[in-house]
Amino acid sequence: MRAISWLAVPLLAAGALVAADELPRGAAGEAELARIREQISALDAQLDDLAVRAYGITGELEKVVLQRRLQERRLEEARAERELAELRAAEAAARVEVLERRLDDERDRLESRLAGLYRLGRHGTARLVFALAPRADPLPALRLLRYLARRDAATIERVEALRAGLDGERRELERRRDEAASWYAQQSARRDQLLRLEQRHQALLAGTRRDSARLAEQALDLADRETKLAALLDTLYGRSAAPLAGRPIQEFRGLLEWPVAGRIAAGFGPRLDARYKTRVPHHGVDLETAPGSEVEAVYPGRVVFSSSFEGYGPTVVLQHAGKVFTLYAGLATVSVRRDDLVSLRQPLGRAGSLLYFEIRVENRPEDPRRWIR
Repeated sequence: MRAISWLAVPLLAAGALVAADELPRGAAGEAELARIREQISALDAQLDDLAVRAYGITGELEKVVLQRRLQERRLEEARAERELAELRAAEAAARVEVLERRLDDERDRLESRLAGLYRLGRHGTARLVFALAPRADPLPALRLLRYLARRDAATIERVEALRAGLDGERRELERRRDEAASWYAQQSARRDQLLRLEQRHQALLAGTRRDSARLAEQALDLADRETKLAALLDTLYGRSAAPLAGRPIQEFRGLLEWPVAGRIAAGFGPRLDARYKTRVPHHGVDLETAPGSEVEAVYPGRVVFSSSFEGYGPTVVLQHAGKVFTLYAGLATVSVRRDDLVSLRQPLGRAGSLLYFEIRVENRPEDPRRWIR
């Protein structure tokens, strides 16, 4: 019967040993989580700062990259939390297993003692008492038997309660382990999503840079065309020293007709691309026209240029009284020659899909819309 007396102390000692064995690893896991969460806080602060400064595709890409880096840290946090939860669940299961083995051993001992009493028969306890030495007091023996029985029962109850508590702890830790695994899967999916978003932004940025380079090249080409056209008009203006007879065209400002029916596709003045902020000089207007429409002189004058011009196609330039030039570029065909005198509304040729029309007064470009009624 003395074998049962060691049960409570070793069980508590075993639990203490298991818990003590857990502390170093658990403390290291907690420290790792704290370190990761500090890094997450720092990245969150950077992300908030970038949200204020971010602009355009480049800013969006920087934002996504930072979000992805932040998500990587969150994924590490989730991984550490998952590993810690798995460790704690495994250790709880090990503690329960040790306790169950000890409980089974104690049950075996108790069952052996109960079996011995059973073999003594229905009045076994009384027989044990009468088996005492003659004239011995039976009460101490009975009290001892009752104490041993109660101690056995109390020990079993304590062990059962401890095992129930450990079972509950194990179930709770397993639940947390499952939650940590689910959290890790969610964070991993979010990280993959941000990686794909980052790749799309990088591709978009690369495409944007290519478009920017192409548009910059186009802007340079347009600027070069404008420079060459301005040089041509400078030359024509310098060669036209003799003014034309007749009433100056300035007297009819606001009363002229468009050279061809159409819609203004691009107005007078430098053109600014809203997306790429490129600025290109534009000294006239672009008119969308029906191909084949007749292009007519807006005022009587003399043809000072009638030929194809680089970047503009077939082009006609008229000189008018009052030191004014009108220019018609982008024609499909031309029906006048240099030095021809043309009358008001006389056809100069056939339009393509887009006509460029310009008016210059003493070689200074003016908005044609101020001259047209």
